[in-house]
Amino acid sequence: MKLSRTNPRFSVAERRHSAFTLVEVLAALLFMAIVIPAAVQGLRLANLAGQVAERKSVAARLAERVLNEAIVTKAWQQSGQSGSVQDSGLVYRWQIRNETWYQEPLRALAVQVTYAVQGRDYDVRLSTLVDTSQP
Repeated sequence: MKLSRTNPRFSVAERRHSAFTLVEVLAALLFMAIVIPAAVQGLRLANLAGQVAERKSVAARLAERVLNEAIVTKAWQQSGQSGSVQDSGLVYRWQIRNETWYQEPLRALAVQVTYAVQGRDYDVRLSTLVDTSQP
């Protein structure tokens, strides 16, 4: 009776040829050592981009709200306004700037909202023009 690979009782010599060699195992480990750090870095960057985008959306809504409040209450006429708002445990700092515009009686009103993501500061700026000739 001849033994074959399909027969569960094939010889020891045939079993030796069916296993991975040390070189093949080392090559696979080397490949994984290169691919895994690159994949982890990609996941980290994707996480950072997601957090920045989410917080930028919140910061833009906050900037719009602060700018609208300043216009309606005419608080933009006072200089050096700033503050902070907490949203979901995160702090967003805002500052209003009232700057001259090249065409009178208009003024440039800008709000800058700063927020941190993974230890780095990012900001959103929103601006509009206001008419100073209205009583």
